[in-house]
Amino acid sequence: MGVAHLTALDLDPVTLVRQAGQAGFASVGLRLHPVMVGALAYPMAVGSQVLRDLKAVMAWEGVRVSDIEFVSLTPEVDVAGFEPLLASGAELGAVSLTVSGDDAQTTRLSHNFAALCELAGRYGLRVDLEFMRWRQVGTLQQALAVLAAAGQVNSSVVVDALHLYRSGGDALAIAQVDPRHLRAVQLCDAPLLAPAEALIIQEAREGRLLPGQGELPLAQLLAVMPSDVAVSVEIPSSRLQGEERLQAAYAVTRDWMDRAGVSGF
Repeated sequence: MGVAHLTALDLDPVTLVRQAGQAGFASVGLRLHPVMVGALAYPMAVGSQVLRDLKAVMAWEGVRVSDIEFVSLTPEVDVAGFEPLLASGAELGAVSLTVSGDDAQTTRLSHNFAALCELAGRYGLRVDLEFMRWRQVGTLQQALAVLAAAGQVNSSVVVDALHLYRSGGDALAIAQVDPRHLRAVQLCDAPLLAPAEALIIQEAREGRLLPGQGELPLAQLLAVMPSDVAVSVEIPSSRLQGEERLQAAYAVTRDWMDRAGVSGF
């Protein structure tokens, strides 16, 4: 089980890896590129001292990097400009790059997604498209349509539990998806009833609950996922603060898995 950087985005990668390993997590996601201009991220170049330091801590803690993030596919996106990011991800042993779809022109969006997949493929990386209710690609069906139009074998959909249920999806919809498009799932919990529309983004960024503390049918979701799907905990929450938050995230999630009879992760 891994943990997404957004769970503790204020921690630099070295500190995140150290605390995640001590908590029990086997992998981390890293925010190496800002989700928007000026947003928090931790870029690092191949050959830099910070990257070498990170690899040393990863080896010491026995923690790997599962994915890197976050690229927004806007109308003006420069796909070629992400090559250094992909090179850094490959150097760290990452499996995938997470992106969002933020272009209303679907043909251009699919073209840019395909181009990014081709570039990522040169570094042995997959590109995972994450749908979010407030973005242009806001549903599972819209994300799958982009994958189909792009036609790239190294592409997948990130299934974030909160985004799935808040966008009208459910486990039944996931069960109908080709397993090759389901390579990563992010866990958190929340009330079954969504907040007011104006609070949807706030809930996603700072109001999530730990698995078992809400009402989302998470066990049903995991039951229809491929057995080898990568599972990570993504719980940005104003309730989780301090050095103990990763320990709490791991312990509570593992306890919920045991009680729910969820195995294999």
